[in-house]
Amino acid sequence: MLIEIKNVSLFYGATAALDNLSLEVQGGAVGLLGPNGAGKSTLLKTLLGFIQPNQGSAAVFGLNVRINPLEIRRQVGYMPEDECLIPGMNAVQLVSYVGELCGMPSRDAMQRAHEVLYYVGLDEERYRTIDGYSAGMKQRVKLAQALIHDPKLLLLDEPTNGMDTSGREEMLELVKDIAMDKGINVILSSHLLPDVEYACHEIIALSHGSVVIQGQIETLRQNKGQAFDLRIVGDSDTYITALERQNYHVEVRPDKHLRVTSGSHGETGTKFFFQLAYDTGVLLRQLREVKHSLEDIFAEVMSVDS
Repeated sequence: MLIEIKNVSLFYGATAALDNLSLEVQGGAVGLLGPNGAGKSTLLKTLLGFIQPNQGSAAVFGLNVRINPLEIRRQVGYMPEDECLIPGMNAVQLVSYVGELCGMPSRDAMQRAHEVLYYVGLDEERYRTIDGYSAGMKQRVKLAQALIHDPKLLLLDEPTNGMDTSGREEMLELVKDIAMDKGINVILSSHLLPDVEYACHEIIALSHGSVVIQGQIETLRQNKGQAFDLRIVGDSDTYITALERQNYHVEVRPDKHLRVTSGSHGETGTKFFFQLAYDTGVLLRQLREVKHSLEDIFAEVMSVDS
C-alpha cells in the first residue's frame, strides 16, 4: 500500500481543512482534484508530516506520518505550489544543493543536478540566475529539485501554474513519462481537470476536506452510461421529455446540441433516437456517440455534494 489514511481531520481554527477523510492509494499516476479550498495542499503537507492532523492516522510506504516523517521525506519528491526557489542561485546550484540536503555527496549531487535539469528541458538555461526565469522555467526547476534524489513517490502541487499552452503540455508529458517509463508513483494535485485526465489513470476528488469520488478514470466513465451528442430541428422540448421518460439524462449545451446520457435501464443504440424523432415529429440532424470526459464525471459529483 502506497498511502493509507483513516478518519483524518485537521482544523485551522474552527475550519475543517480535512474532514474525517479516509482513502487508500495503491500507486501509479493519481490525480488529486478539487476546487481551491478543498483540502488538496493540506493533504499533501499532512502526508509529508509538515502538519499534524487533529485526529485519525496516515501512513506512506507503511510508515506513520507522525512517527516517521523524515524517513517518508527521504523517499518522496515534493513540488510545492508556492515559490520555493532561493534568490541569487542558478538552477545547477539550487538543484545540487537540494540533493546535498537529501544526503547526497556533493559531487554526486552536482552530476545528478545536470541530469535532471537536462531531463526537464533546462540544460541550456541551467547557469542562468533563477531570478530571471519565467514562471514556466521556475516550474521546471521545482520539478528538477523534486527528482534529484530519485524518489519513490512524487507529490506535485499545481505543477502547470503560470505555464503557457506549450509549456503546460510539455510538463504533462514529463509527468506521464515519470509515472509510466520511470516507474515513479505520482500524485498530481490540480484544479485543472484536463491536466489530470491527460496524465493520470486514477482520480481522487475532494470537496470540503472529504472524498467525493475515487476510482479509475476509465471505470468511472463506463459506469456513467453511454453518451450521445444530438442536434435536432423542431420541438426540442417534446423530444427531451420523451427521452427523459426513457430514463435518459439530457443536457442542453450552449451550441443547442443535446448531450444525452443513458440511465441504468435506458435503451441503447442509435435506432432508438431516430424512432423517437419520428414519433415526436422532429428532425434528427446529427447523432454521434461520445466518451464521457472527466469534467462530466466531476461536475455530476460536485453538484450532488453541493
